[in-house]
Amino acid sequence: MSLVLVILGLLLLVVGGELLVRSSVALSFKLNISKLVIGMTVVSFATSVPELLVSLNAALTGSPAIAINNVVGSNIANIGLVLGITALIGPIAIDKSFYKLNWPVMMLFSFAMYYFLYNDNKLTAIEGAVLLSALIIFLVVLIKFSKNNVDLDIVDDTLVKISNFKIFMWLTIGAVALYFGSVWLVDGAVKLAETIGVSKAVISISMIAVGTSVPELAASVIAALKQEKAISLGNLIGSNIFNIGSVLGITSIIKTIPVTEPQILTRDIFWMLAFSAILIPLMLLPKRFEISRYKGFFLVLGYSIFLVIVFK
Repeated sequence: MSLVLVILGLLLLVVGGELLVRSSVALSFKLNISKLVIGMTVVSFATSVPELLVSLNAALTGSPAIAINNVVGSNIANIGLVLGITALIGPIAIDKSFYKLNWPVMMLFSFAMYYFLYNDNKLTAIEGAVLLSALIIFLVVLIKFSKNNVDLDIVDDTLVKISNFKIFMWLTIGAVALYFGSVWLVDGAVKLAETIGVSKAVISISMIAVGTSVPELAASVIAALKQEKAISLGNLIGSNIFNIGSVLGITSIIKTIPVTEPQILTRDIFWMLAFSAILIPLMLLPKRFEISRYKGFFLVLGYSIFLVIVFK
């Protein structure tokens, strides 16, 4: 029964995440927000909602390891799995905003998360408020920064024709699906971990992390197959920033998140930092300023090695 809950939870997260992304983008068009800002804010936040709901539910039900590992695992999956598979389907061009703003900010958030957890083995309300405030500042800077950059083709223009009623329905159904999906996924994963004798931390950094990254994966693969820039590298970086700033920030404000599994700080978070840092060397290798197919293969291979180590 626990496996059924996990599968149903994953399916609802996929459906809910997709509806929330589409409705958010359509709403942004109604409000005349630029595509670059849509990709780095609305879409990034929308695809981070599964992580937020799963983490909140996990923290409030006494499974804090799931909350932290979910974010760490999702950030690793976004780069190693989502970006890797997307690049295998079609090369991804890197624009200058990546190395001037997006990547440095992602690394800053990643190191801040590591420092807060390493300092006292927990993420407090004050530290969560710092992360959330930093996210808000980043969004303000991003909007100003985007005015000096060429707009990116990040979303489907046909969404501008969607009616207000359909947007409302998508938002409602998506929110409900995400809520029940997060509850079922966490409950099923915890029970499954107890049944097969695997720790909650291992389940959360692998199964749950991939599950909550499915909206990004599905959107990226579909975009690559259509040869469209529907989801850019910047959007995946944005999702990683939102995962730390909003997911861990909001969750820790509501309830302090203690580190209950030592491998979070001795192994997992270093994998997250490594996957984030490797993007700059990849960008500089031939072909420069492009994540090519062989680079995508390298990312997927690295993620596979990570999973093997986790389940050892």
